[in-house]
Amino acid sequence: MKIAVVGSYGAGLTMRVPRAPVAGETLSGGRFASGHGGKGSNQAVAAARLGAEVSFLTAVGRDQFGDAARRLWAEEGIDAGAVRTADAATMVGFILVDDDGENRISIAPGALDELTPTDVDGFADRIAEADLTVVSLEIPLPAALAALRTAHERGVRTLLNPAPARALPDEAWEWIDVLTPNASEARVLTGLDPEDTTGAEQLVELLRARYTGTVVLTLGAEGALVDRGGRRTRIAPVAVPRVVDTTGAGDAFTGALAVALTRGDDLTDAVRYAAAAGAHAVGVAEVIPALPGPDDVAALLRR
Repeated sequence: MKIAVVGSYGAGLTMRVPRAPVAGETLSGGRFASGHGGKGSNQAVAAARLGAEVSFLTAVGRDQFGDAARRLWAEEGIDAGAVRTADAATMVGFILVDDDGENRISIAPGALDELTPTDVDGFADRIAEADLTVVSLEIPLPAALAALRTAHERGVRTLLNPAPARALPDEAWEWIDVLTPNASEARVLTGLDPEDTTGAEQLVELLRARYTGTVVLTLGAEGALVDRGGRRTRIAPVAVPRVVDTTGAGDAFTGALAVALTRGDDLTDAVRYAAAAGAHAVGVAEVIPALPGPDDVAALLRR
C-alpha cells in the first residue's frame, strides 16, 4: 500500500483547561504539553502506523520544530525527502482542550505559506507511484489543487479532507475521488454559513449538485453518512468509554480510511475501520500518542 500525503506540519502547543476562558479572563489551573501536529503530518503518521508506505510533502522552518518533525517522520518510517525547508518559522498551533475533550485551535502558518505548486512538481514521481493521494487544506490552496490535479492526471485516486474548508474552483471537483468533510466543512463547500443548521442528508444533496465522486460526511458522535453514486449508507459510531481529547480524531479517521481504501476494502467497511481509528484517538490525550496501530483498531471493531 503506497500513499502520498500533501498537507501541513505544525508544532502543537496544547493547554488543557477546566473550561475555555471568556474574553478578557485569565484562567489558572491549565496543564501544558507540546507535540507534533498539522493535519497532513498526522494523517501521514496514522497511515504509516496502520501499515502503509507513506511519502509526505509539506514545508517546515529552519528551527527546532522543523528538526523535531524530521525526527518524527524518520521514526515512523515516512519518506520525507521532498519536504521543503523554508525561511519562515515552522507552523505553530495553539490548542485549548477543556474537560469535556472539546478543542479550540489558533494557527500561525509560517513556513506552510511558502509551499507552492513547484514543490508539488518535485513530488510528482511519488504521487505517480502511489495507490492513493491524500490532500488537506491547511496548506496554500494552489499547492493543494496542484497535488489533486497531478494525481488525477496520472490516474492516481485522490482523497480530499477539506479542512479547513474553503471554496474550491469548479474544475477542482473532477480531480477528487473521495471527499471527507464534516458537517461544518460541507456547509462551507456548498456556500452555506458554517453555523447553518442544514442536516446531513440535505448537505449531501447540496454537494451532489457540483460533485459526482464519493462523499464520506463525518458526523462525530453520530458516525458518518456515506454516499456513492446516490446510494447512501449510515455508519454507526464506534463507542468509547470516555472522551479525553478530540484533537486528532479526524486525522486518525482520514489516515485509516486511506489505508483501508488502498488495500481494497469495501467502502462501508473502510469507513467503519476509519471510525474505529477515530474512536481510539479520542480516548487518548495528545495527537501522536493517540494515533492507533492495527491492534488498537481491531480491538474496537471486535467490541
